[in-house]
Amino acid sequence: MELAERVGAWVREREPELVAELAAWIAQPSVSRTGEGMSGAVAHGVELLRRSGLTPEVVETGGWPALVGTAPGPPGAPHVLVYGHYDVQPAGPLHEWVTPPFQPDVRDGRMYGRGTGDNKGQHLAQLLGLRALRELGGLPCRVTVLLDGEEEIGSPNLAKALRQLEKPDLVVWSDGPVHESGRASVVLGVRGVLAFELRARGASGALHSGNWGGVAPNPAWRLVHVLGTMRSPDGRVLIDGFADAVEPLSPGERSALAALPVDVPRVLAEIGVTGMEPPAGLGFYERLTGPTFTVNSLTCEDAGEHRTVIPHVAVAKCDMRLVGGQRAADVAAAIRAHLDRHAPDVEFVPGAAMEPSRTLPETPWTQAVLRGAREGLGEEPLLVPALGGSLPIAPFTDELDVPCYGVPLANVDECNHAPNENLVLDWFRRGIVAAATVQHAIAEVGR
Repeated sequence: MELAERVGAWVREREPELVAELAAWIAQPSVSRTGEGMSGAVAHGVELLRRSGLTPEVVETGGWPALVGTAPGPPGAPHVLVYGHYDVQPAGPLHEWVTPPFQPDVRDGRMYGRGTGDNKGQHLAQLLGLRALRELGGLPCRVTVLLDGEEEIGSPNLAKALRQLEKPDLVVWSDGPVHESGRASVVLGVRGVLAFELRARGASGALHSGNWGGVAPNPAWRLVHVLGTMRSPDGRVLIDGFADAVEPLSPGERSALAALPVDVPRVLAEIGVTGMEPPAGLGFYERLTGPTFTVNSLTCEDAGEHRTVIPHVAVAKCDMRLVGGQRAADVAAAIRAHLDRHAPDVEFVPGAAMEPSRTLPETPWTQAVLRGAREGLGEEPLLVPALGGSLPIAPFTDELDVPCYGVPLANVDECNHAPNENLVLDWFRRGIVAAATVQHAIAEVGR
């Protein structure tokens, strides 16, 4: 019997207890932003690692601890690090939840609750895949599981935790939804992000626009003009040095992007627009692998009253999505230098940042991960060169200098970060099988 069939039978025989194990994990709050339930979550997570045949350790980082589980494999077997995170987002508006966020409920084949898809259900599937392998004959690879306690607040101490671990051969992570088409996918990278504010100031307080119009400087106009120096109408970012370090797409990345399915008119119609953002001539997915400059909001500090005044402070909240080769500190320095030249009176206030991560399709482990995912999930996965969004994967590719592979195990409509977060239990069951078959496929390459 093939491994996928054996693990599938193992899952079917234990399905009620596996779903109950997921429900118990969801019922344990673990909100890193507020601290709600975090100490209980540490104890719960350690026990999950132990039950999956791993030797658990609580790794102190100066913030919420990382939970690490290790298990030896056969001599000479590849060393695989499996990454997930045990912290979750705050519940948000409770009245928008059909059932309470930390009281998991199964409806129509889905489990609802905070953390079901992001990320407890996905890393539990990985742990259960390891448990199945252990009970069915043993682990084919040496394994380290790292559960981050701070992913939802930007993983500020992840690199510190990694420095306390042995270097693996590769990293496998399961987070985020599958491809928007509903198909399984293997993800090779993520874009980074730099958030920041631009603040322009005028008089010491708001002024009557009739009495002072034409006399007092208007910081709102100042800010609009500054933004105009930073990006052209055709979509080019005009900040010197912004994209100098961007690495070109490899042939494998271009081939993978061309194979991704998308109905552009339908996608645009669903969001109520008729055309894509400039520049012209770029494909849909090519745009999601390039750097961007986004104005998130423009406002004046007028208490939301919108009076006929000349405001005294104008604020633009912005973000830049970063790609392979770029570094948040370098981009921030380029913005500061641009402002020094064009608007030294406008303040630059950096915010949260996350570096990009890139693994090339040409990397030797890629075909093994694709093969293992196909065998376990029962369908050909799409190869996604990079997610448009950001995850804290860069410490692995930068600090450890190893390739990273994402195998998402959550449905497209998981509602992560939103009320009524959910996980389709069929993805959970198939994810357990895929976790096992990916390990096996990696081991075959290492022999």
